[in-house]
Amino acid sequence: MLKDINETLRRSTLRAAFAVLAGLSLSTAVAGAALAQSAPRIPGKETLDIGDEPGRVSTEEVVITDGPYARQMVFFRSNEKPGTLVVHTSERFVYLVQGNNRALRYGIGVGREGFQWSGLVNVSRKAEWPDWRPPPEMIARQPYLPRFMAGGPGNPMGSRALYLGSTVFRIHGTNQPETIGHAISSGCFRLANGDIIDLYERVPVGTKVIIRHGATI
Repeated sequence: MLKDINETLRRSTLRAAFAVLAGLSLSTAVAGAALAQSAPRIPGKETLDIGDEPGRVSTEEVVITDGPYARQMVFFRSNEKPGTLVVHTSERFVYLVQGNNRALRYGIGVGREGFQWSGLVNVSRKAEWPDWRPPPEMIARQPYLPRFMAGGPGNPMGSRALYLGSTVFRIHGTNQPETIGHAISSGCFRLANGDIIDLYERVPVGTKVIIRHGATI
């Protein structure tokens, strides 16, 4: 009889220990899930590890229609003259200054890590459906790219381009509108085709362009 009592006590102790361990595991899982929910991943602004897609067609009608990267008039405190372009790479926006603390804002894709830059330039040239000559560093990363591609709906340069001073960089369209808001390029700034067409019509050659990288405007 004493043996039976001891066996019963041993089993009760084991069951209690298992219950405690199970409770601890459940609490840890719930806490981990709560932590994951309290710190969600913010979409956009990260570097996209995808290549260019020459030949993929994106029409000139494509625009960003909703969300933070949609074209919109915003409050923008600036001493710059109306018509000035201010590119803010960290925020993924280009602002066309309107005056009276207002600007027309467009969402952009920017240079990946190591290809971001800042400076003061002017729009030196404009082109519709520009040709594309990938720079050597891009070809090194993506050997499949053509060395030259004529302008058109399948060209990664998109529907329009604003050439920035004597640099190799441009503000241009894209045949990958899903990359707007991301760091993906070799230093150029891309807009959806419909948005770059809108900006292109508003910006003459000689326009002052300020490229900012770092602190928020």
